[in-house]
Amino acid sequence: MELIRLERAVIGYRTPLLPPLDLAVRAGSTLGVLGPNGAGKTALLKSLLGLLPLFGGRRVLPLGRAPRVGYVPQRDRLDMSWPLTVLDVVLMGRANLVGPIKRYGARDRSAACAALQEIGIGDLGDRPLHALSGGQHQKVLIARAIAADPELLVLDEPTSAMDPAAERMLLELVQRLKAAHNLSVALVTHQLTAIAGFATDVALIDHQRGLFEVGPADQMLDPEKLGRLYGREVRVAKVGGRTAIVVDGEGGPP
Repeated sequence: MELIRLERAVIGYRTPLLPPLDLAVRAGSTLGVLGPNGAGKTALLKSLLGLLPLFGGRRVLPLGRAPRVGYVPQRDRLDMSWPLTVLDVVLMGRANLVGPIKRYGARDRSAACAALQEIGIGDLGDRPLHALSGGQHQKVLIARAIAADPELLVLDEPTSAMDPAAERMLLELVQRLKAAHNLSVALVTHQLTAIAGFATDVALIDHQRGLFEVGPADQMLDPEKLGRLYGREVRVAKVGGRTAIVVDGEGGPP
């Protein structure tokens, strides 16, 4: 069963980025979206979610409705000058469930608190948002997404600016959430080794090279395909039963 499908879709902001493309997110799948900086990854996610109009083609909802989505954007637009607490922010994830007029009730607060506990920051509910570290802030945004009771969890570079240890921990958290909530996941990341053990499907995108390709992860995470994507030599090796991917050049994928 597919949740969302793009058919002959032409994506972009002011102008088209790529020729028409096809892409689907299946129930229970994890779609990894890979590409260099400025490749069009965010535009692809926003087009999937219906947040960015298509220049051509169509967005299909096989369920007959839009799936419930928990979205963790690359750059959150919350105004840090507002006196918001962590719980206030997580409650925002319930907005589509309570409607535009109703107030948050006990059930919504319970769901928000449960999401904070599950993410491992249950003790931060009363803390002002501006007092959080970068890693804590990102976990709050994931808790907000989980509070929405999603069928599809969408994360746009959730580990950006984190150190490698924090990146691994956050991606492991996403894996646990996927299993616990029976989620589908669409994830933009530069962590190639992590995505190799997580994704069922991978989309490779770079509008500057006119490149878009999608398929099963074991076919897409190929040294030649990744080398064309990043313009560098890529090595793929099995280490202790796991796949390790190394992009030559300091700092890994651009």
